[in-house]
Amino acid sequence: MPAAGFALQKALYATLSGNAGVVAALGGARVYDDVPSRTEFPYITFGQSTARDWSTGTEPGREHTITLHVWSRGRGRKQTDDVMAAAETALHDAALVLDGHRLINLRHEFSDARREPDGETFHGIARYRAVTEPL
Repeated sequence: MPAAGFALQKALYATLSGNAGVVAALGGARVYDDVPSRTEFPYITFGQSTARDWSTGTEPGREHTITLHVWSRGRGRKQTDDVMAAAETALHDAALVLDGHRLINLRHEFSDARREPDGETFHGIARYRAVTEPL
């Protein structure tokens, strides 16, 4: 059975890459763990993730925080905000199927958009919280 965090990332990737709203906002299924060279903007990357014990007295469980990064060269922050909104619509409270684990809940915690020091790139950060338990 794969680790809960990896199973969750696979499900998130499949959901984001296959969601019509996300794909439309990105202009293609540009969701990456490892970004290919010369990737066209905008795109989403997986950032930091953490997992900690969330077991009860009788049931094992994990609490996960997942950070998604949106990278855009659109004029202003609108494109970044649109991609983050599409991702939130696709993921918040989604009933994802995980390999070897059950997703108890998936919640959007916050989103933030800022201009990078290069003056051209906008960087969106979206954090999600998930709770899983083994099957």
